[in-house]
Amino acid sequence: MFGKILIANRGEIAIRVIRACEELGIKTVAVYSELDRDALHVKRADEAYLIGPAEAAKSYLNVDKIVEVVKESGAEAVHPGYGFLSENAAFVQRLEDEGITFIGPPASAIDSMGSKTKARDLMKKAGVPIVPGTTESVDTYEEALRIAKDEIGYPVAVKAASGGGGKGFRVALTEDKLKAAYEGASREGEKFFSDGTVYLERYLPNPRHVEVQVLADKHGNVIHLGERDCSIQRRHQKLIEEAPAPSWFVDDELRAKIGEIGINAAKAVDYVGAGTIEGMLQDGEYFFLEMNTRVQVEHCVTEAVTGIDIVKQGIKAAAGLELDYKQEDVQLRGHAIECRINAESAPMNFAPTPGAIGEYLEPSGPGVRVDSGVGAGGIVSPQYDPMVAKLIVWDVDREQATARMLRALSEYKIEGLTTLIPFHSTILATENWAKASTCSELVEDKEWLKSTAPEIPVVPIDQDDDETVVRDYQVEVSGKRFDVKVHGAAFGPVGTVAAGASGGSGGGKKKRSERKKSAGGGADDLPSPIQGNMWKVVAKEGQEVAEGDLICIIEAMKMENEITAHKAGTITTLAAKEGEPINTGDLIATIKSAEAAAE
Repeated sequence: MFGKILIANRGEIAIRVIRACEELGIKTVAVYSELDRDALHVKRADEAYLIGPAEAAKSYLNVDKIVEVVKESGAEAVHPGYGFLSENAAFVQRLEDEGITFIGPPASAIDSMGSKTKARDLMKKAGVPIVPGTTESVDTYEEALRIAKDEIGYPVAVKAASGGGGKGFRVALTEDKLKAAYEGASREGEKFFSDGTVYLERYLPNPRHVEVQVLADKHGNVIHLGERDCSIQRRHQKLIEEAPAPSWFVDDELRAKIGEIGINAAKAVDYVGAGTIEGMLQDGEYFFLEMNTRVQVEHCVTEAVTGIDIVKQGIKAAAGLELDYKQEDVQLRGHAIECRINAESAPMNFAPTPGAIGEYLEPSGPGVRVDSGVGAGGIVSPQYDPMVAKLIVWDVDREQATARMLRALSEYKIEGLTTLIPFHSTILATENWAKASTCSELVEDKEWLKSTAPEIPVVPIDQDDDETVVRDYQVEVSGKRFDVKVHGAAFGPVGTVAAGASGGSGGGKKKRSERKKSAGGGADDLPSPIQGNMWKVVAKEGQEVAEGDLICIIEAMKMENEITAHKAGTITTLAAKEGEPINTGDLIATIKSAEAAAE
C-alpha cells in the first residue's frame, strides 16, 4: 500500500479522498491555489503546497507544478478526484513516465474513452449498443447538415468529441437550429477540452439517464455495483441522483444486462479502478452513452446501497491489490438519494451565485451523509465549480428516503448564499418525483422554477466593501408586510429562501458610484444577472431585437449562460465587451422600444 498520496483537486472530493486515505493509514498531500489558502482540504491534509494563482489553468491544471510537488513531497501516487486532470491522458502518461502511480485507469483507457467518437466506435465493435449516430467526427457545418437530413433526422444532438459533464452538448430540434448547435458544441469543446471536433447522435427526447458503477483491478477482475438513475438534470448536468433506479423502470433482468454492458466496456479498454458507464434508457432499450474514467460525483449513492467504499477500492486497485469483492458479494439494500447543493439560483435559470458563506450548519441524524468542502466563513468562487456540498440520504425504500431527504434539507443552513436547497425541497415534494418522472417538464418550465423561490429575501454577505450601502425590502411574514433596510450588502439581484434554507446572490465588488453608472436601474437597461467573464457578444449596437433574442454569453463557474433581451426594441447602448470580466448588476445593454428610440 502507498505511504503517501497527493490529491490533485480541491473542495469536497479532496476531503473525500483524504478521509479514505486516513482510514487506510496513508499520509496525504494537498495542493491549493492562492484563492484556496484557507480551504478545508488544505487544513485537513498532512501537508499542503501552493501551486499557483486562482485561475485553474495556472494551478490545478498546471501539470509541471503538480509533478514538481509530487517529487518534493515524496508522494508515491496521485489521486485526481473528478474534473480538472482526472481524465487527462497526457497527464497520466506524464506520471507513468516519471514513475508516479496514477490512481485510476491507464492513459490508454482514458484516451480510448476520452474521445466520444473513439469510444462509440470501440463499444460498437465490442457489441455494446450505442445511440444511433456518427462514429467519426463531423468536420463542417455543411457535413452536419447533410448527415442530419439524410441519415439521422431531427431532433439531433451535437456533441463535442472530448466533451463531458454536460459541456459541449447542444440539441437542434429543427434544421434552422442546427448551425447554432454545431457552433456552440464546437466552441465549448475547444474551450473546456481543447478539442473543437464534434459528432452527431440521434437525440432521445426524454430518456432516463441510467449509469452503472464498475470496479476493476490489475488482475483482470471486473465487477459492477448496480445502477444509478441520474435523470433529473438541467443543461445536461445532474441535479439529483438515486440508487438503484426506480423499480418500475429497471428490474432485475435489465439490471443484469446493464451490469454486463458495463463490465464488457471496462474489459474492452483494460480498465483499472473506479469508473462509470453512462447510458440512456428509452422505452426499455438501453444505449451506451459514454464512459467516465474516474470516480463520479454521485458515487456516494452507490456506496450507500452496497456498503462498498468505492474510493478505497480504487486506491487499492492502483496499488496492485485485488478487489475486496466478487460479483456475488454485491447486494443492493434500500434506496439512496443525492442532492447537489450548488451555489445557483433555480428561479434565475440556474444562474451561478458565487459569494461568501456566513453561518453554516449541516444536517445530521440517521441515514444522512454530507460531503462538503466548505464551512462558515468560506467562499464559493466564480473561478471554480458551483458545488457547495452533496447531501446523501439512505432509507429502506424510495418513499422513505424521499421523506428523509426532505427532513435533511429543512435542517441545512447556509447563510448569505443562494443555493439549490429550495429547489430540491420543492421538486422532491411533487407528484412528478413520486412517480419517478424525469421532471424535465418542471426543470425546463421557467414559471414553475419561479415557484422554487421562497418568500424571505436574504442578501449576500459583503466582506470587504468599505462603503455602507442601503437596500430597501418589503418582507411578508404571517400575512403582514414589514419594511426592512439592509446595510453593507452589494448591489445586484437578490435570491430568496425558505425558513431553514439558504438565500442571497453573489455580487461583484464595485464602489457605489460605479454601480450606479453600470446598473442603470431603468426598465430599458439590461443588467448582468451574474458575475463572470463575457465569453461572446452576439448582438450589435443599433440592432433591433425581439424579446428573448440572444444578446451575449457569460461564462461563470464552468457554465455558459445565455443572456437574452428582456424586451423588444433597439439596442441603443451595448456596454458588454468580449473577454472582459463582468459583475452582477453591470450594464450589458440598453434596449429602447421603437417609440422611445424614435424620440
